[in-house]
Amino acid sequence: MSLFDLPLDQLRQYAPTVAEPEGFDDYWRSTLGAAEAVPVLLDVRPEPTDLRLLDTWDVTFAGFAGDPVRAWYTRPAGVDEPLPVVIEYVGYGRGRGTPHERLTWPVAGYAHLLMDARGQSGQYGVGDTADPHGSAPGGPSPVTRGILSPQGYYYRRLITDAVRAVQAARLLPAVDPQRVVVTGNSQGGGLALAVAGLAPGIAAVLATAPFLCHLQRAIEITDVGPYGEIAGYLAVHREAEAAVRHTLSHVDVACLVRRATAPLHLGVGLRDRVCPPSTVFAAYHQYGAANGGPVPERSLNVYPFNGHEHGEAVHVRRQLRWLADLLADPAGAPPPDDAARPVETAVAG
Repeated sequence: MSLFDLPLDQLRQYAPTVAEPEGFDDYWRSTLGAAEAVPVLLDVRPEPTDLRLLDTWDVTFAGFAGDPVRAWYTRPAGVDEPLPVVIEYVGYGRGRGTPHERLTWPVAGYAHLLMDARGQSGQYGVGDTADPHGSAPGGPSPVTRGILSPQGYYYRRLITDAVRAVQAARLLPAVDPQRVVVTGNSQGGGLALAVAGLAPGIAAVLATAPFLCHLQRAIEITDVGPYGEIAGYLAVHREAEAAVRHTLSHVDVACLVRRATAPLHLGVGLRDRVCPPSTVFAAYHQYGAANGGPVPERSLNVYPFNGHEHGEAVHVRRQLRWLADLLADPAGAPPPDDAARPVETAVAG
């Protein structure tokens, strides 16, 4: 796979102003406010597993419109003191799977909440969360469901679920509510970035190859799914382009991250045709830009010869070390409104 997007020297300067639709903040304020009218934690029950070194609970919390969302909560066995919790969001077409599938964070000593993705089970992994809001006009795939209306769009619901996962995590057994970390790859990375801009008090954000960034450009430069599914929809529904672009502007992570305050660890592959690198750099350069002061600490890891797989295990090791250093440093706590840690950009091959 060859390079297809901008070269690295241009990506380092690629900081477009991504237009926000009128009423953007009100859209999210009202959406999240409606969700918060329902108690968030619905059920927490122990889940028997064969993982002797870990304890697991089957969690159900109330997401968008109070809909039940499933998650696995896992932590080191026999550890009773409050731990930092890492909330992980899954990639496109995946579900939460089984409790033993994603063990990096609990094995590293963190509490871990793995959120299911509503209505996405079956493509790459099994899920247990339905999406009962499928009647809005749009296409059949998650990325095109309800795409003709910001109110009916699928990602309005999924992003709301992701924010509610933060609220639920703070109520789980032996969680330190001041040390909530969000992470994910691809769709999960996009959700982590969105949450950084919408949920207060996040301690750290770790995102790789994030989806949902600079959407107007993404649907123009790649035909690979999921963005290709939007292009495919517009190839049939030619009259719908203006409505689709308007809807997408309401969930664009390059806009949401402007409000973020937490330190960021980001990874991108320059040969990624799924989530093109220019869209990731656009979000990176907008991170924390609307806060009126110094931007939060940012660490960017670039993999020139990798695609959507980015740095794989090498990158995970960098994530683990970065987060351990951050949480061990008292200065790594979320800064007050008038202060922030310095920007640190690490470009690594």
